[in-house]
Amino acid sequence: MKKTKQLTLATLLLTCFAFNASNAQDIKSNTPAFGFKGGLNFSNMYTDNVDDNNVLTGFNAGLYAKFPIANSVSIQPEISYTTKGAELTYDNAFANGTATFNTNYIEVPVLLVFNVTEAFNLHVGPYAAYMVSGKTKNDSNLFTSETQLDTDDFNRFDAGLSGGLGIDLETVNFGVRYNYGLTKVFKEGSFGDSDAKNSVLNVYVGLRLN
Repeated sequence: MKKTKQLTLATLLLTCFAFNASNAQDIKSNTPAFGFKGGLNFSNMYTDNVDDNNVLTGFNAGLYAKFPIANSVSIQPEISYTTKGAELTYDNAFANGTATFNTNYIEVPVLLVFNVTEAFNLHVGPYAAYMVSGKTKNDSNLFTSETQLDTDDFNRFDAGLSGGLGIDLETVNFGVRYNYGLTKVFKEGSFGDSDAKNSVLNVYVGLRLN
């Protein structure tokens, strides 16, 4: 799948860079850090039986803090505005085109960060998110339409697990992360009633402010 290939490529690139960065300048690893972060999202939705939607490209932007709690271990809470959703390409006897399903969330992950080397880290933890808006767009050879979603049809609270890897330099950090949703996107009895859950791969760049 596209998402798996992207994750594999990003992981290899970050791992290679980490070995080169491990001898870089001394990082302020024993003091709390605060900063901005943002990047690209590659999202879709999965069900218990299938995960075959096309990847939808979006973005994430927010703030982070990092608090050392032990040697090479930190707690990293974040708050960000992030996009999720899925894309569907269709081609039948009546029309062909692309339909996108976009949802927007305020998301708060709380991550446990393990520094494998001075620069290279692994991070894992839960996240919680609240849906603030959404829309659908249909772009076909016959017409183009855009509709705002009724948030009452959705479970506005989303929660799941996050895991990824990153590289911390003195003022800049970047990495790749995968969010695996554990809650259903749609409410029972709504127009989209299904067991679909969010699935998001994101790449990010952060800027440390202190």
